[in-house]
Amino acid sequence: MTQTRATIIAKGEVQRVGYRDTVEKIARKLKLTGFVENLRPYDVRIVAEGEEGVLNEFVAQIRITRHPIAPISVEDLNVEFGAATKEFEYFTIRRGDWKEELGERMDTAGALLYRSVELGMESVKIGRESVKNGKKMLEKQDSMLEKQDSMLGKQDSMLGKQDSMLGKQDKTIEILEDVREDTGEITNALAFLKEIYRETSELRDKYEVLSGDVEAIKVKLKAG
Repeated sequence: MTQTRATIIAKGEVQRVGYRDTVEKIARKLKLTGFVENLRPYDVRIVAEGEEGVLNEFVAQIRITRHPIAPISVEDLNVEFGAATKEFEYFTIRRGDWKEELGERMDTAGALLYRSVELGMESVKIGRESVKNGKKMLEKQDSMLEKQDSMLGKQDSMLGKQDSMLGKQDKTIEILEDVREDTGEITNALAFLKEIYRETSELRDKYEVLSGDVEAIKVKLKAG
């Protein structure tokens, strides 16, 4: 596959903050060859060779504007592509004078220590906020439990009222059954009275017939 070289000048907070170590780790992960070195007074130069697509990914990853630990901040990357020379076996860091390198190591360690302290303070703050929020949540849970207890009390009251209503319904049903029985007795009494009225009417008719016969007999006896 076709190899390409990328020559990159990184500007910003890139010296004495561990930027070269980060670039080296990214390059090795992407299997690129080349080197990274400091440029006086403040910049960093990177030469990397590999496939063009991988180099583009490399450029994107080393454009660090906010590192989770180190105070790295890349403000600009000047990138030039050209033909690969294949002169590198692997990717490495080109070191300067040992005194300068020692000073940079100490500066980097100090920056990392300071950042660790900041992260620790942030963790404590987050922990305190978590405890505070946890207390608030417990208070809310207690309030919710109280409301639930109140709701259960109301439910018990409603169940009592329902039991009372069921008792009243049972009583009403008994009354209706008694009324139904009384109504049946009244119906039977009315039928009996109707029967007596019919028999009385028949007797009255017979009485009128007998009265007529008696009058006729009286007339005949007088005439004889």
